[in-house]
Amino acid sequence: MAKMCEGRVCIVTGAGRGIGREHALMLASEGAKVVVNDVGGSREGTGHSEGPAHEVVAEIEGMGGQAVANGDDISTWEGGGNVVKQAIDAFGGLDVVVNNAGILRDRMLVNMAEEEWDAVIKVHLKGTFAVSRFAAAYWRERAKNGETNDARIINTTSPSGIYGNAGQTNYGAAKAGIATFTIIAAMELERYGVTANAIAPTALTRMTEDLGLAASEEAKQTMDPRWIAPICTWLASPQSAGVTGRVFEVSGAYLAVAESWHRGPSTDAVDDPDQVDAVVRKLLADARPNADMFGRDKTS
Repeated sequence: MAKMCEGRVCIVTGAGRGIGREHALMLASEGAKVVVNDVGGSREGTGHSEGPAHEVVAEIEGMGGQAVANGDDISTWEGGGNVVKQAIDAFGGLDVVVNNAGILRDRMLVNMAEEEWDAVIKVHLKGTFAVSRFAAAYWRERAKNGETNDARIINTTSPSGIYGNAGQTNYGAAKAGIATFTIIAAMELERYGVTANAIAPTALTRMTEDLGLAASEEAKQTMDPRWIAPICTWLASPQSAGVTGRVFEVSGAYLAVAESWHRGPSTDAVDDPDQVDAVVRKLLADARPNADMFGRDKTS
């Protein structure tokens, strides 16, 4: 039986550890050729090491797969272009981009420094844009030349981005931007044979290990990053053709489709400010509360 991603060329950013590593390994086990991108920095985005990416490449080659390491900083224009070029040069094309790289600089809003904001937005949001932009240009050029694509962009958002989490205005804003980026990219790229979807994972990794997300061994198993890779692998495969513009929530406890913003209770327009209070309070009374971090209605 043919493997799910047989022969497909995939880029996975931030693939040296955690969720990205699981993506790379499972994609390779299903026959993909993988560009393993990782700068090998700390959780905060500092430092550099070629070790993590090369270690994952060695694991893939050890299982009989094909992979190359890439150490470019994908949050730069040059780095985004380089990783796409390497995939094409090494394997003759590109089918899938998995934008997974990220850092954390958690801080309450009143204490957040400009650099803490800029660093997180750059890696998550600009990094997603940079790689996607060069990949999209490659696929558009193929389409203009009469070639067909069955290509994928798979982005990484977060419950923090789609539901909110205190202490993460920078991270949540970046991840919310990625979710909307995904929806718009899906609209723009469909004509070229490209789908765009996002994954909102909940997992215990180096990024989250000290955030209190797992309190027991059973919880740790539920939060293992290996649970995230199957939906990514399916989205990367030809089986997911036609599925685009969606956000999938996933952990070891659930797999769900996140439903985006919808207009709630509404009324006729109001042009008298004296009437606004009564009208808005009625709308709020009829509206569902914002969801909590698990996508559930908050209790009033």
